[in-house]
Amino acid sequence: MGRVAALCLLALVLAVLAAGAVAVARGEEPGGIEEVWIALFGPPDLGPVDFASLRRVPSRSDALACAADICPLAQADAVPPDLAVPGARLREIVRAWAERQPRTALVFTDRWGEQDRYVARTAVLRCPDTITVEIVGRGEGRSSLALYIRSQAGCPVLATSGGRLTRWLAGIAAATGTEANEG
Repeated sequence: MGRVAALCLLALVLAVLAAGAVAVARGEEPGGIEEVWIALFGPPDLGPVDFASLRRVPSRSDALACAADICPLAQADAVPPDLAVPGARLREIVRAWAERQPRTALVFTDRWGEQDRYVARTAVLRCPDTITVEIVGRGEGRSSLALYIRSQAGCPVLATSGGRLTRWLAGIAAATGTEANEG
């Protein structure tokens, strides 16, 4: 490769990096990184999950918390506890928890079912994860949940889905525990 070709390649790489930096800096504004993700990979909401027939894809960056009776075909990373709160109240607790999370938005709620979806983004690159939460009744005054976090693009951020799953489970359990102790 000649010197001119090497300089042209270097200029091209620097231009791409500069454009990427501008897109990241603009964030959710028009022309920002969120539009780049949509152009490359489509809408960030990956759609509903049928937990009863869920089969995880080994190459996907995801994390699952689900009891075996709810997700019989999928290997879960964690099993959420049964909680001493009714399902409707657990759903409110989950929504309140999600609203307090940075860069997280409710994108779908099933009025007739028990499933909600959120999109959460990483801090710098704003890589989207779809977070699907389904409330599961466990008898009178008790409930649990299934929680599945999927990365839209397998963003180059280590352990995003797994770390987010751990934080959500701990935060929701703490909120329900606090409420049970107050009641």
